Amino acid sequence: MKETDREAVATAVQRVAGMLQRPDQLDKVEQYRRREARKKASVEARLKAAIQSQLDGVRTGLSQLHNALSDVKDIQRSLADVSKDWRQSINTIESLRDVKDAVVRHSQLAAAVENLKNIFSVPEIVRETQDLIEQGAFLQAHRKLMDLECSRDGLMYEQYRMDSGNTRDMTLIHSYFGSTQGLSDELAKQLWVVLQRSLVTVRRDPTLLVSVVRIIEREEKIDRRILDRKKQTSFVPPGRPKNWKEKMFAILDRTVTTRIEGTQADTRESDKMWLVRHLEIIRKYVLDDLIVAKNLMVQCFPPHYEIFRNLLNMYHQALSTRMQELASEDLEANEIVSLLTWVLNTYASTEMMGNVELAPEVDVSTLEPLLSPNVVSELLDTYMSTLTSNIIAWLRKALETDKKDWMKETEPEADQEGYYQTTLPAIVFQMFEQNLQVAAQISEDLKTKVLVLCLQQMNSFLSRYKEEAQLYKEEHLKNRQHPHCYVQYMVAIINNCQTFKESIVSLKRKYLKSEMEESISLSQPSMDGILDTIAKEGCGSLLEEVFLDLEQHLGELMTKKWLSGSNAVDIICVTVEDYFNDFAKIKKPYKKRMTAEAHRRVVVEYLRAIMQKRISFRSAEERKEGAERMVREAEQLRFLFRKLASGFGEDADGYCDTIIAIAEVIKLTDPSLLYLEVSTLVSKYPDLRDDHIGALLAVRGDASRDMKQTIIESLEQGPTQALSCASS
Repeated sequence: MKETDREAVATAVQRVAGMLQRPDQLDKVEQYRRREARKKASVEARLKAAIQSQLDGVRTGLSQLHNALSDVKDIQRSLADVSKDWRQSINTIESLRDVKDAVVRHSQLAAAVENLKNIFSVPEIVRETQDLIEQGAFLQAHRKLMDLECSRDGLMYEQYRMDSGNTRDMTLIHSYFGSTQGLSDELAKQLWVVLQRSLVTVRRDPTLLVSVVRIIEREEKIDRRILDRKKQTSFVPPGRPKNWKEKMFAILDRTVTTRIEGTQADTRESDKMWLVRHLEIIRKYVLDDLIVAKNLMVQCFPPHYEIFRNLLNMYHQALSTRMQELASEDLEANEIVSLLTWVLNTYASTEMMGNVELAPEVDVSTLEPLLSPNVVSELLDTYMSTLTSNIIAWLRKALETDKKDWMKETEPEADQEGYYQTTLPAIVFQMFEQNLQVAAQISEDLKTKVLVLCLQQMNSFLSRYKEEAQLYKEEHLKNRQHPHCYVQYMVAIINNCQTFKESIVSLKRKYLKSEMEESISLSQPSMDGILDTIAKEGCGSLLEEVFLDLEQHLGELMTKKWLSGSNAVDIICVTVEDYFNDFAKIKKPYKKRMTAEAHRRVVVEYLRAIMQKRISFRSAEERKEGAERMVREAEQLRFLFRKLASGFGEDADGYCDTIIAIAEVIKLTDPSLLYLEVSTLVSKYPDLRDDHIGALLAVRGDASRDMKQTIIESLEQGPTQALSCASS
């Protein structure tokens, strides 16, 4: 208490010190005193109330303890009276033992008398029961069977009560009723037959199915009653418990499994579409069966059997087992696709478990997957491996077929716009489309993987395509008369490159999400470069074909024969135009480049003829005549290539301007102005080399060695593209 008082005083001192920290607070001392007095009164009131409550509780407890003590004493006196009465009645109980034995014997005799009629009529009841089973009157047969079993079990129970160790009498009773177990087994056999055909029976004769279920339910009640009695007496009649409900579900489970397994009507050897047919039959059967179970069977079974839910689980488990079996077989690629499409998509779709007729009892979101993720992954890996091999083989075969077409004596087909083409791009991308459509049915992820695979194989295929086009050109150059339609098929090969480009873009746009397109493009080697190379080499091959035919006429340029009136340029123009009539079948991007290249190469060959100094003019008249001829031929070439390039929107006249500029130098009559003219040419073509200038002055034929040296030393040196080519 002293310690508590000290703590209280210390606390009070702290509070007062907190209140009186400033001089002006002294005026409020009386106010603080009244406030603290009110708090003290409040606390004291609460303490008094709490103590009063505790006292009331103690008073009530003491009252209850007093009453309990009184009750215990009353009970103690009653127990003493009972003990006294019991000791006095022991002798009386002993004197009634004979009465007890008489009661037991009376009970046994009463049971025997009660079953006497049944005992004597057992053979007759057995025959009647057998007839009723054969007639299909299962409820009546079961009623008689129950009577037989009841008589047998009653007698055996009384014998067990009287003398449980007397096996001879028990065996005698059991053998006398021996036919009862046979009847039970026979009836059960017939019931199982009905249950095996329950989906058919429920439509044709639902009453029969109801009878079977009633019999099973009766047996279940008897089993429960006997098991309850076993806890008290340890007696169990022979053949019990029958567990017919459990056996019923086992029968239904085996029936479902057999029905699923029995739907395979074909094999791969007899029908390539065996798996598709098998899965479709399963889908139809399962859907029909579950609809019947939902609408009809549930009406024939007690609600607590949950027959639809149990059948749904049975079908799901049977399907899962069957799908596992199919997945473990050596399936082909198309079969893997069929299986996975069915398992991952069809099963949960409205065509099967998601059908509106099964709702709301079937919730597809709660169904376990038919195949584990590991099995699905293994199947997908197998599919991708097989598909890779197949695509490689298909592409190889398509290329071989296309190569055979290159050797045909007839021109290739043209598309709607008249451009030559072969069937190769259509075949390749039709194959890709088919595989991508199939993959899309399974999953987005697989579709993306297949697209990546197609692009990878396409890249390898284009490299082989490039090699084969090169070999095609080399074989042709060995004998230019063969193949007969070389030019047309080379045009088709070039056009195929553009078709391949467009098809690749279309394929990506159709089957690739926009956010993934960039990553796929980065991860794949650029096929545009390969296609452009094939097209460029193809165009080069065609131009090489042109210039092989022009070789003789190009050789006549800037020669004495040319000066004397050769029609080489006329023939060159006619030949180029004739070839470009075939080249008109080339698609625009490549034809445009090819026309420009042909223009450049013709001018280069003309310039090469000048730089090779095939002629040296001997007089001003020859120089004038030669220069004028060069200008006319330059304009002739300009007109030709303008005509060929019409519609391309490009002007390449600068090539022919080079010939005209050189003609102006050759045409010059005053040698003193030669340096000025050459310097003008150099300023126009600043990369003109000194050997070009030397060759040009040599063609003029009137420039001395010193003049050549003076002009060359006075001019800057450097290569020009066209003239460089001419001198190479």
